[in-house]
Amino acid sequence: MAIDVKKHKKKFLDQQPRINLVPFIDILFTIMIFLVVTSNFSATDVQTDAADDVKDSGGKPNVTDVSGDQEYYVMPVANLHKVTVNGQDRSDAISGSAVGVQANVIDQGQVTIKPGEIVIETPPGVPPEVAVQRPEVN
Repeated sequence: MAIDVKKHKKKFLDQQPRINLVPFIDILFTIMIFLVVTSNFSATDVQTDAADDVKDSGGKPNVTDVSGDQEYYVMPVANLHKVTVNGQDRSDAISGSAVGVQANVIDQGQVTIKPGEIVIETPPGVPPEVAVQRPEVN
């Protein structure tokens, strides 16, 4: 019995390549399951060191033009427990994790916001008692 080489060659050349997607989908789902299982989706308070906070804060809070022309602005900070003005502790001005800061101090002074703390350097001639006030709660 003779082997028909031409017939097998023609059959081989006429075949279209097929891509099997089943292994690709299996690997893709395996990677997705791995990422979901190993990911952490909980909302936690991330603590950073003080050097990063000073660089990131830029010295002044973001007060836009639409803020108005008020004399004091309320600055809320999560878990605010300490306010320092020119080295003097003014934590008594905290009300509901917020403090009122004079607009002149925000514009011309140095305000550094850290987690739970605000450090303020006032411009010359502004005493700490005037720079920071306790906000009124309505």
